[in-house]
Amino acid sequence: MTAAHRDRRRAPRAALTLVLAGLCVAYIVVKIHPGQTAHVLGRARPGPLAAAAAIWFAAVVPLAWRWQQLLRARGVDAPLGWLVRTYLVSYAAGQVLPTSLGGDAVRIYSGTRRHRGETEAFVGSVLMERILGGVATLLLAAVGLALAVGSFDVGPYVWVEGALVVGTAAAAAVFFSRRMRGPLARLLPFVRALRAERAARTLYEGLHAYRRHTRVLAGATALTVVVQAVRILGIWLIGRSVGVHLSPRPYYVMGPLLFLVMLIPFTVSGLAVREAFFVNFLGQLGVGADPAFATGFLFFLLSVVLSLPGAAVLGAEALRRSPKELAAVGRTRAP
Repeated sequence: MTAAHRDRRRAPRAALTLVLAGLCVAYIVVKIHPGQTAHVLGRARPGPLAAAAAIWFAAVVPLAWRWQQLLRARGVDAPLGWLVRTYLVSYAAGQVLPTSLGGDAVRIYSGTRRHRGETEAFVGSVLMERILGGVATLLLAAVGLALAVGSFDVGPYVWVEGALVVGTAAAAAVFFSRRMRGPLARLLPFVRALRAERAARTLYEGLHAYRRHTRVLAGATALTVVVQAVRILGIWLIGRSVGVHLSPRPYYVMGPLLFLVMLIPFTVSGLAVREAFFVNFLGQLGVGADPAFATGFLFFLLSVVLSLPGAAVLGAEALRRSPKELAAVGRTRAP
């Protein structure tokens, strides 16, 4: 594929990203009052913000341990300290790459560089983490929806989450059922035409192999539910810091949708889309646009704070590189 052809393919996607970002910015501008929003942000209470940051930082360790167990199930032994470091670096990468999936790509790249020949294991483990995260958040959403009955109404978001539950169940059937191998094999000519057979096979085999490790998956799922539940409390604390006096229950409905918004590469790091989502969702619960936007904006700042240790690691590694290594990198990037 030539550079000109790649540029032609990227142009419509870039245009769509700009249009979507512009619509979200316009929606936010119409809804909020900048002066009032600045006043809300200026009066944000530091205590709940610090607690939210502590929760999200502390969650890195159990998540890294979960990744370690998933890798061990595939015969790869990675130190917990390195996995924590790689998680933090991926948070930094997620600030400049499209959404948190960019961070996942960095984790896979780092893992395959450290453990040569284990591409399938790293791809499967990282994607399995995403699946487990989706299952956990949807379980929490089901609890939140059950608690929400008769208490508050979030309109079409209920149907969106119902569709996510169905989609997750269908994806699990595709990747873990032996009976689906035959129907999936019929798609091979189409996948080959797209020149994606190798990537598709690595993805499928990497995930399908975990069907032999049900105990590991059960433990990882339980851990993920606990971690996601606590992290959603962190978002609730951010809302409390700017005067959003809702119970945690609606946040357990909002959380899965928010994590989905963070996954889909609408804009870099979800800018504008995330804030518009906060304004719209919390607005349906009677929250003013200014504190709702402030909650979303502070959640964005939390992600920036989470990325700082990873950015420091990358900076330190760059400083440690020898002049010969830097010259080699420069030659590889030269036209």
